[in-house]
Amino acid sequence: MTNTVHCVKLGKDAEGLDRAPYPGELGQRILANVSKEAWQLWLAHQTMLINEYRLVPIEPKARAFLEGEMEKFFFGAGSDAPEGFVAPDDT
Repeated sequence: MTNTVHCVKLGKDAEGLDRAPYPGELGQRILANVSKEAWQLWLAHQTMLINEYRLVPIEPKARAFLEGEMEKFFFGAGSDAPEGFVAPDDT
């Protein structure tokens, strides 16, 4: 059975996640307020951040940075791409 959430990122009702994608209170907020579609947008954005900043996700500083960006991406003013970032041309 699928659940529906009013997605804070997309501003519409959409299919919610099956389980919390992150531990703790932030994970529970994401589960209650973020759609599967928006979670996929975050994963793509997170991958870009990891690549552009050359982060090692197992390092505590990198994890803290990504958690802060996730919070901003969903519940704040948004997470920006690094200065000078140019998205690849998908043609």
